Amino acid sequence: MRHGKKHNHLGRTTSHRKAMLANMASSLITHKRITTTLAKAKALRVYVEPIITKSKNDTTHSRRTVFAYLQNKEVVTELFRDVAAKVAGRPGGYTRIIKLNNRLGDNAEMALIELVDYNEVYGKDAAAAEKKTTRRGRTKAKKADAPAAEVKEEAAPVAEAKEEVAEAPVAEEAAPEAPAADDAEEKA
Repeated sequence: MRHGKKHNHLGRTTSHRKAMLANMASSLITHKRITTTLAKAKALRVYVEPIITKSKNDTTHSRRTVFAYLQNKEVVTELFRDVAAKVAGRPGGYTRIIKLNNRLGDNAEMALIELVDYNEVYGKDAAAAEKKTTRRGRTKAKKADAPAAEVKEEAAPVAEAKEEVAEAPVAEEAAPEAPAADDAEEKA
């Protein structure tokens, strides 16, 4: 029985599997996306996501811990400098696996694994979705204030109309006086 056994051994010895996952993780961090089999991509995601989480805390201890997994100084430097800055606001889920067509030679299921924050196609939509915030519901206090605000807004145009009406008769009254003055001049 295989109760509680989480890891896919990928048909390799422990040392071979660790070396392969370290190399694949280094390639993923360097190139931001790699194509591999679906089983390896799923195993790599489990391997690399804790490493990326560890890189968010830039201390000597975390750098040494990550180096113990990756065994490549340049990759560790890039991870802590560039990748960690991009994923700083993300609470996990740093990678995305996209299934591809089966491989021609042996019909193996292929997949593309990539770092989520480095994909420009999906990144623009995500940034636009972050900026746009919609409120679905209102609280009772806002509902009570909303009709009062609408009444005030409706009252303002009515008040402006009354002012226009008040000005209009004054203008009409002034106009008849002027002809009366002209009549007085004509009589004189």
